[in-house]
Amino acid sequence: MNYFVIGYYALLIGASCLAAYYSARSAFLLLFSLTLVSFIVGIIGGESALWTITICAGILALCIGTAYAFREFLVIVLWGEGSKAIKTAPLTATFGLFVIMTYAIAGVFAPVIAPYGEAEVIAGAFAPADENMLLGADQLGRDLFSRLVYGARNTVGIALLATAFAFILGAMAGLIAATMGGWFDQLMGRVVDVIMSVPSLIFALLLLSIMGTNAFVLIFIIAIIYAPRVFRLTRAVAGNVVVMDYIEAARLRGEGLWYLIRKEILPNSTAPLIAEFGLEFCFVFLLVAGLSFLGLGIQPPTADWGSMVRENATLISFGEITPLFPAGAIALLTVAVNFVVDWMLFRSSGLKG
Repeated sequence: MNYFVIGYYALLIGASCLAAYYSARSAFLLLFSLTLVSFIVGIIGGESALWTITICAGILALCIGTAYAFREFLVIVLWGEGSKAIKTAPLTATFGLFVIMTYAIAGVFAPVIAPYGEAEVIAGAFAPADENMLLGADQLGRDLFSRLVYGARNTVGIALLATAFAFILGAMAGLIAATMGGWFDQLMGRVVDVIMSVPSLIFALLLLSIMGTNAFVLIFIIAIIYAPRVFRLTRAVAGNVVVMDYIEAARLRGEGLWYLIRKEILPNSTAPLIAEFGLEFCFVFLLVAGLSFLGLGIQPPTADWGSMVRENATLISFGEITPLFPAGAIALLTVAVNFVVDWMLFRSSGLKG
């Protein structure tokens, strides 16, 4: 008799009955739907499938608990409008904030957190995990956990710098084009159309093959690729502001271009631009990881998540999950940033919740 299967279904049915008894409709629908799905999955996949559901449910419960605890922590440590905003934030947003904070701490304090250097060889190739290496070794015998921590500094840091550079270029050009109008607006629009007509990955590969691969060139090229996206949004948002009466009143007072941008247009365009920064970071982050996977991004021996996936990809053929750690780090940060951006877009839309 399989006690796990009996206990699994007994727990689900009992929890469903309790939820129905206390009129918790949402909890009952969730639990009973999980029970029905488990019956079907259990018949098809057997006990191993039920173990998979149990592990996934446990991970989901851990994420929800972490998000709730972190939200309560932020409500206590913050004050004023920040505390009020966090108090009404969904759990997805606070989970995203928790992940972002964890990555930031790992990147800033990488030399303290990582037990070994990012290029230090300490074992044989693909050595398994032990008491000294939490995740084992890579193809050269370097500690995978240490390189994963240093990768948070390198991959995320370069993506953040490239996003900031692209945002400054695109936002400034968009604000000036919307304020000036005329020939400058038309010229910038055509330049942006030309750049955006070329696929970003192909454009990056072409420029990197010509200019070489180093961190500064990588940041510059990515900024050139993604600045047009920022320009288009900024131009659209600022275009809706420059037609307002208070802008015309400022023009009649004799205010100059920079005053209009700094004091009148930019403060009224901040919310969508901040949300756009998060979205652009996701695109840039994935492009940096993709270029490194192709061997044209961050160069070895510098730790980078994209190159780590490529270097350890052969282990997948042997049933090892080592390449999934850097790939999972990339996916987790992308999802976390999108959670926060969705929340910020919801707040900037003026909806209450």
